[in-house]
Amino acid sequence: MAHGPETVAKVRALYVHDRLNLDAIADRLDIGIATARRWKAKAEAEGDDWERARSAARMAGDGTQLIAQMILEDYLTLHQATVEGVKADPSISPIDKAEILSRLADAFTKTMAAIGKASPQLSRLSVATDVLQRFAKFVGDGHPHLAESLLEVIEPFAAELAKEYS
Repeated sequence: MAHGPETVAKVRALYVHDRLNLDAIADRLDIGIATARRWKAKAEAEGDDWERARSAARMAGDGTQLIAQMILEDYLTLHQATVEGVKADPSISPIDKAEILSRLADAFTKTMAAIGKASPQLSRLSVATDVLQRFAKFVGDGHPHLAESLLEVIEPFAAELAKEYS
């Protein structure tokens, strides 16, 4: 059974904008899955990459907020794991812990600034965490003997800030 260009366009739209998989699209439009795959492959060969278009569509509009949130969550998970590793390692001297804390503070500040630019909704969190990280750097630079104690309370407090401002 021959399908017109409007059916191909509909398959592409459902794939790119509605983010349905090809199996679901084939069922919905009553076309063969092999046909849908062939159209997708043909479009890619002609320069219309449906995967790239799908990613771009997701990033547009509300997708930016979602992506920023996902990046932030991934970063915070890695940040927390690093802090816990530093705290648990008795071979790291207090001054080295302070240096690590300072570097983490810098990375955190830069990450939050980038997230804040990408997502105005997360901008308030960016400001709050910037203040928190500046405080951590201040303690690490001026009072390294307090760095380990600060690590114990600053991470749970940062998690509370994230809940409040995100």
